Amino acid sequence: MIVLTVISVFLVIAAIAFFYQPTYAVSLNGELIGYTENKSELQNKINQYMEGNTEEGVAFRQIDSVPEYTLCLLKKDITPNDDEIYAKVTENGTQYYKYYAITDDKEEKLYVATFEEAEEVIEQLKEKDSVNKDDIGIVEKYDTATKEFTSVEKCVSKLYEKPQPKVVYTASSSTSSATGRSYSKVDIGITLIRPVSGIITSRYGSRESIRSSSHGGLDIATSSGTPIKAAASGTVNYAGYNGSYGYMIKISHGNGVETVYAHCSQLIASQGQAVSQGQVIAKVGSTGNSTGPHLHFEVRVNGVLQNPQNYVY
Repeated sequence: MIVLTVISVFLVIAAIAFFYQPTYAVSLNGELIGYTENKSELQNKINQYMEGNTEEGVAFRQIDSVPEYTLCLLKKDITPNDDEIYAKVTENGTQYYKYYAITDDKEEKLYVATFEEAEEVIEQLKEKDSVNKDDIGIVEKYDTATKEFTSVEKCVSKLYEKPQPKVVYTASSSTSSATGRSYSKVDIGITLIRPVSGIITSRYGSRESIRSSSHGGLDIATSSGTPIKAAASGTVNYAGYNGSYGYMIKISHGNGVETVYAHCSQLIASQGQAVSQGQVIAKVGSTGNSTGPHLHFEVRVNGVLQNPQNYVY
């Protein structure tokens, strides 16, 4: 009896082995899409597709769903269809390209294909002592479409800003707010703090259509009503409306050093008042010759305008 049982089991196994072969049924989103004899080889091929190794410049690819494998016995007359399975899994794949954006003051300006090219652009700008060399950055980007890349040489040419000559310009006697502009740093003997936090929209010395001469201060854009703090301790020697400056406060810090805060919406400190560093003296606005809420900040030494970024920001 035992012998007959063993023989029967053997015959069943032999019959299964003759007519069937072990394989994997492959499903995608619950739908059977085919069979594979080599699960590892098929999945490795799909993984390589997702890793972007099959095309230069592709960082990676995303597929809608990953396949599921179920071990089963398949009739030997049914042929596995690995290529069809691979095509089905990858047909709606989305590929992402990697590239690098070169930024100036955090604004994307130009694009290059490699990190090494971006580094070379920054290095050349530093060698040329470009004014904006400290504002240039690199951002790694991923997108479903490629960007138009710029050569290193053209990037340097487009981003380079020639340094201003370090000389003092003297204005005519008709200048009412200051006697001139200085592009060299002088020792003012005090430490300044930022009167507001915000985005610098116009730098010292810039020339724009809204003004007839080069910019004499620093414009920091922020929301209307933002408190303005005294950059250093001193005495308010002007607080009122002053033409294109709008509502303005001027603080004397001694030894000929003054700071100016213009386009205010509200003045809190008054003329003759002693203020301490960090004390709120006014609020940001857009009065006078202004295109939006911001603080126009000046530093003066003996009436000569100085570059505020030599001392703060």
